[in-house]
Amino acid sequence: MNLFAGGVSEQALPLAARLRPRNLEEFVGQEHLVGPGRMLRRMIEAGRLASLIFYGPPGTGKTTLAEIIASSTNSRFERLNAVTSGVADVRTVIANAKEARDLYGERTVLFIDEIHRFNKAQQDVLLKAVEDGLIILIGATTENPYFEVNGALLSRSRIFELHPLSSEELARIAERALHDQRGLAPYRPQVTPEALEFLIDSSGSDARVLLNALELAVLTTPPNQDGVRLIDLNVAQESIQKPALQYDKKGDNHYDVASALIKSIRGSDPDAALYWLARMLVAGEDPKFIARRIIISASEDIGNADPQALTLAVSAFQAVERIGMPEARIILAQAVTYLACAPKSNRAYLGIEAAIADVNKFPAYRVPLHLRDASYRGAQQLGHGVGYKYPHDYPNAWVEQDYLPAELKGRVYYNPSDQGAERLLKQNLAQRRKQ
Repeated sequence: MNLFAGGVSEQALPLAARLRPRNLEEFVGQEHLVGPGRMLRRMIEAGRLASLIFYGPPGTGKTTLAEIIASSTNSRFERLNAVTSGVADVRTVIANAKEARDLYGERTVLFIDEIHRFNKAQQDVLLKAVEDGLIILIGATTENPYFEVNGALLSRSRIFELHPLSSEELARIAERALHDQRGLAPYRPQVTPEALEFLIDSSGSDARVLLNALELAVLTTPPNQDGVRLIDLNVAQESIQKPALQYDKKGDNHYDVASALIKSIRGSDPDAALYWLARMLVAGEDPKFIARRIIISASEDIGNADPQALTLAVSAFQAVERIGMPEARIILAQAVTYLACAPKSNRAYLGIEAAIADVNKFPAYRVPLHLRDASYRGAQQLGHGVGYKYPHDYPNAWVEQDYLPAELKGRVYYNPSDQGAERLLKQNLAQRRKQ
């Protein structure tokens, strides 16, 4: 496949296309997949191709990896987009692949972008060609394939998850763009450390966004009298069209803002909680990270004062995982505001901490005989389960009975608060503890 067909010069291509890695040595990131000795690298180096699905955020190298696989294995490379391609396009690719195999003995790698959008008719046409080995399918998706991709395709493919690029990896990509003659080196750019850090932090771990912003900054900045194009923080901000946020997704500020969000929820301030949520989202924070922290807060800070909070938080995480950004911001906002307005109790959290402290402090006391498992042969002869009172046989499904080891009798770990639904738990528990 000729990237420059139709007379398009290499320099006219976007920076991200000009600098697309040509082999695994130039590829940056995804060491867990293509690092020395890793599975995908071994498959490529051995030429043992199988149908693959690459799952990960935008700009992490899914398309590039597919092209490297095709070139490294001397295979033809065909590309379709599931949104714009129809059944006729799939049939054409299959026909071309058959001709290439029969006449020239060539393998065909078919890369399908946004494969989660493939409809049933397209899949039905494709499946037989995949099963017969006529084409090697490589699909790319930003959505969880286990939710979004047809089961028939999943069963015929190996799934590899690509991770967001780290700041260090993005810095390597930017440095290469600035010093490579195929990139921006001919323009003699000089980027201040603050500007480069801002562009990296604001790229959302997307190499394409970073390169596009870097190219725009360099091309729109006139050279000084020495022919150097100086890119400072102001130019960087204009190029990526985002305000400068002090937010390092791997440093202290990352955890500071996350802490501010949780403390605002704990303090029942939905306005502050929304502000810190917005700070994290605008800075490119992984929405699943936020959703996980919200789940913890629902149990740690609200608990049984409003048991619905945990259910809502878990549902929010599942929805965020399935929907993705930008709509995920709405789901997160709903969860954050509900939790901030909910009654608060940390008594379940304090209870488990106290119980763990006792487990670590005292010996492992034996389970009382009447609580032991009596379901296996000979258990009752050993006294297991003897004397156990089945609560459902008593009024209100409760009967006074010891459940702790004798050495810990009377130990109290859970003290319900007077907040929300936990008030009723407190009343019921207090009455039973008096008996």
